Amino acid sequence: MASSDRPAAPPTSRLGRIARLTALAPRALPIAAEAMRRVTGGKRTAVQEEEAKKKLLMNAKKTAEAMLKTLGDMKGLPLKFGQMASYIDGLAPPGYEEKFQDILKKLQAKAPPLSASAAKEVVLRELGAQPSEVYAEWEEEPFAAASIGQVHRATTKSGERVAVKVQYPGIDKAIVNDLKSLSTLESMIAPIGRKYHTKETLEEVRTVFMDELDYSREADTTDLFRRVHKGDDEIVIPRIQHSLTTRRVITSELIGGVDYATFIAEATQEEKNAAGATIWRFMHRALYRHGLLYADPHPGNYRFLGGGRVAFLDFGCLKVLPADLMMRIKAQLIAAEDGDWVEFERLCVDHLGLDPTEPEMYDLHVEYVKMLFTPFTTRGNFKYTKGFAREAVAFLVRNGKGIVFRPGEALPNLPKPINIPTDMTFMNRLQWGLTSVLAGLEAEANFRELCDEWLRGPIVPPP
Repeated sequence: MASSDRPAAPPTSRLGRIARLTALAPRALPIAAEAMRRVTGGKRTAVQEEEAKKKLLMNAKKTAEAMLKTLGDMKGLPLKFGQMASYIDGLAPPGYEEKFQDILKKLQAKAPPLSASAAKEVVLRELGAQPSEVYAEWEEEPFAAASIGQVHRATTKSGERVAVKVQYPGIDKAIVNDLKSLSTLESMIAPIGRKYHTKETLEEVRTVFMDELDYSREADTTDLFRRVHKGDDEIVIPRIQHSLTTRRVITSELIGGVDYATFIAEATQEEKNAAGATIWRFMHRALYRHGLLYADPHPGNYRFLGGGRVAFLDFGCLKVLPADLMMRIKAQLIAAEDGDWVEFERLCVDHLGLDPTEPEMYDLHVEYVKMLFTPFTTRGNFKYTKGFAREAVAFLVRNGKGIVFRPGEALPNLPKPINIPTDMTFMNRLQWGLTSVLAGLEAEANFRELCDEWLRGPIVPPP
C-alpha cells in the first residue's frame, strides 16, 4: 500500500477497538469450540474427526489472515497478543499451529506501517524539526513496524547510520482504552476471577505496558543491559543517541545481520547452537545476577550477526524483580538441580502457594514446574525441540482437564487458587517465549552450566 493510502494513526476509541475485535469472533468461534472439545474430551467417529479437521484447517487459515489484518491495523495490545501467538508454540489448537504461525509471523517485525507523514509529524513534535532537518538522511519508508512504533533508517549529521523508532500517534490512548476494556472484562468475572488474583495480574500488565510507552526509559534500559553484558562480545546491544531521543522517538545505532527466520533457514546447526547459548546468557545473566527480567523475547527482537553473535533490540518491556523474590526463585531452581526434592516441594508450597491438601492439583503443578526446569536440571547437553516448547503450554491443559471436567458432572470443578507472586506475571511470557525461540533454533547446549555461576551467586545491583 502506498504511503499516502496508509492511515495516519491507529484507531484509538474504546468502542471502535472493541468493534474490530468483535468482528473476528465469527471466525474464531469454530476454533475455540474445537479447543474446548479437546479439553472436555468430546467423542467423534474417525469419519467425523477427519471432516472436522478439514473444515478447521481451512478456517484456521482464514482466521489467521483476518487476525493479521485486524491486529496489524489496531497496533497496541491486540498486536502484542498476535505477536505472541505467532511464535509461542502451543497457543493455537494442536495440529493448527503452523497455519497460524506462518501467517501471523508477519506481525513480528512487519506489521502494517502508518503513513510517512504521520512519522514526520511525531518527529517534528518531539525533536522540534522535520526529519530532513534533524537527520542528514531520512528514509520515509519504515523497514520495521511493531506494536507501538515503526522504525526508519536515517543518517545523523555526524555520518552515523541509525535506526529511528517513532511511536504511533495516539497509541498511548489506544493502549489505555485496551486496558480499560480488559478491566471491564475482569470486573465481569470478578466473583470467580478475583479468587485467582485477576485484578492484581491486570494491574501488573498495565504498569509494564504503560512503562513501555516511554522511549526515554527504554533508552536508559538499553544502556543498562549493555553494562550488564559488558565483556561478552557475542552479545551486541545498539548504542543510543540520547540527544535524538525523547519519550516518543528513540534513535539508536543501526544493526545489520539477518532476522530469525533467515538465520534458521541458512545457518548451520553449530551456528544455531552457538546463537542459542548467547540468547540464554543474555536472558539469564541479567535475571539471576541482577533481577532484570527482559520480558519481550519474541523473534523480531534479534539480529543474527554470524556464529554465536546476536544483537538484541527493543528494551521497552522490562521488569525489575525484588531481590528477595529472586533469591526464592533461585533457591527452588538450585534444589531441583541438586535433586533435593524435599526442599523443592517446600518451596513449591512457600513460594508458589501450592496446596498439598489438594493432592491432584498439587501433584500436577509440581510435575509441571519440574518439566519447565528440565534445561536446568539436565546434566550435559539439552536440546530444545518444538515438542518440548508445546508441552510448556499444553501440559497443564491436557493433564488438568480430568480434574476440572469430571465424568458425570455438568459443571467444571474449579481448583483452589494458588498464590504465585504477582511480580512473576511476566515470567511465563519469558519462559514460554524463550523456549519457543530456542526450539525454533533446535538449540543444544549445556544450559545448566552456562548460568550456574549466576544462579548460585548473590543478587547484586546492576552496574
